[in-house]
Amino acid sequence: MFPPISYILKGQQFWLTAERCLYWEEEKCLIVSDLHFGKTGHFRREGIAVPPELYKEDLQRLWHQIQHFKPDDVIFVGDLFHSRANLEHNWFHKWRHDLPWLRMHLVIGNHDVLARKDYQDMDLLIHEQQLVVGEFCFVHDLLPEHIADPYYYISGHIHPGIRLAGPGKQSLRFPCFYFSGQFAILPAFSRFTGMALIEPKPGEHVFAIVDNKLIPVNS
Repeated sequence: MFPPISYILKGQQFWLTAERCLYWEEEKCLIVSDLHFGKTGHFRREGIAVPPELYKEDLQRLWHQIQHFKPDDVIFVGDLFHSRANLEHNWFHKWRHDLPWLRMHLVIGNHDVLARKDYQDMDLLIHEQQLVVGEFCFVHDLLPEHIADPYYYISGHIHPGIRLAGPGKQSLRFPCFYFSGQFAILPAFSRFTGMALIEPKPGEHVFAIVDNKLIPVNS
């Protein structure tokens, strides 16, 4: 695992990892977005052959990040789950209860459609629209009206990606962290997702995830 990159927001120490996580040092909090657990099961149920190993790999990656940072809290910034209940949700339920000391928060995203009792059974602390901690506000889908608020927003939802040019006219797309002066958008934790290409403005910071390394793109 490559070492995380330091990033300061509002005087607070954050760490970016190539495993698509953000760690807030002062709050001992691991922050991830768009895990979409259950998505591979949803596709298989629709007759599309997607290997379940993708889901298990995501759970293992998250476990390693928890073991590395040893947080007190985990904040899921929406779309922890992808759809209706399936076998993969049961696996997550068992996985979560192997970590009874760890507080887990879920800011509800557009794909989080399970019954609230299901989340409670998984010992998840539910936040319907947003979660405010100090000067930071965690929301799943960043809306224009949020930008006028005094908080610094941390969101997900769009699965940000950046296009990097190669030799000649070649180019490739990579997931990325995207930081502006008023908000941050986290990459999708799940690797089984699409991407929305962003166009950073001068002064904004982007870190592409390339071959399990973080590459500063625009700073």
